[in-house]
Amino acid sequence: MRGEFIDLEGRRLYYYAAGTRGIGEPVLFLHGAAASSHLWNAVVPLMPAGHRLIVADLLGCGRSDRAGDDALTAAAHAGRALALLDDLRVDRACVVGHAAGGAVATALALAAPDRVSRLTLVSATTLGAWPRRAAPAARALAATPAGRLLGAPLLAGLVHGALLRGFADREIGRHALDQFLLPFTQRLGVDSLVAQLRAMSDVSGAALGARLGALRQPTSVIWGARDPWLSTATGARLAAAIPGATFEVIPDARHYTPLDAPEQIAACIAALLRR
Repeated sequence: MRGEFIDLEGRRLYYYAAGTRGIGEPVLFLHGAAASSHLWNAVVPLMPAGHRLIVADLLGCGRSDRAGDDALTAAAHAGRALALLDDLRVDRACVVGHAAGGAVATALALAAPDRVSRLTLVSATTLGAWPRRAAPAARALAATPAGRLLGAPLLAGLVHGALLRGFADREIGRHALDQFLLPFTQRLGVDSLVAQLRAMSDVSGAALGARLGALRQPTSVIWGARDPWLSTATGARLAAAIPGATFEVIPDARHYTPLDAPEQIAACIAALLRR
């Protein structure tokens, strides 16, 4: 496993590569808002051999640079993901996206269908914005000048407490959220966290929903049965809107399914790669 940065017009995007190159197509993993590549740490070792695995930190998250004035919409992130594939000389890849990363994966598949071989959408916000019940107090503060005055540590603490409900195992959730939010309290800063929280209200997912019928990639939609914010009915509607998509519900998993149930997520992706 190795981590590197690529330069995108003065902004550095971090990714790490894992797996083994072989006859299998590469797989690109994308996390959601206010998270990082840490989300996939338990899934990556369980992936089948013969695939190059590329795990990215979206701009403004993890080890990637602050977004600054750059857009944090699904379409903008998709453009940067495509630039990453270009830099790595990857012609086609299976793209896996969680939550808002699912909207990014969908935007990429629609914008560059010849570059996306297959699509896995995990608890994705493709049909609309992140639900209002997620981190409501932190998001409300982020919309006001007071949010910046509070400082990143306190704002991160509010986000941490609100998002913990999204994990089946609270201890795993605490550790994951520590990893997700630490860069905002240090290197990325409060403005980056505020931008991420505001991006959770991005309505580009709703615009993508109207175009799902145009997707032609083999697609797997995966959902946690106990997701506190996105119901399984939402997942079923998403799968029904995509021609030929399969829908799998993971019992007992909540919103952060890659950490709640990594074995099942890896198995679902492996099954898609065999289709």
